[in-house]
Amino acid sequence: MNIVELIYQEAKDLPETEAREVLDFVEFLKVKRRRVLESTTKFQHRENGLGEADMSEFDQFGSVYDGHFDRDACYDRPNLR
Repeated sequence: MNIVELIYQEAKDLPETEAREVLDFVEFLKVKRRRVLESTTKFQHRENGLGEADMSEFDQFGSVYDGHFDRDACYDRPNLR
């Protein structure tokens, strides 16, 4: 008897509510596996230089920060005096 048949034998006599919990758990495992595979694939693409980081979320700050930080200018604001 393979594992699928064994799971079926154990689950077939369960009440409907518990059988639904088993089904929900199986679906959870499928989603979990898919997410792991997707994240692994994204990581491999990043490591191989195949993927490019999505920086669109940070584009809104492009005009605010120019890459230079001036500590004195940070404290030279009217509300800090």
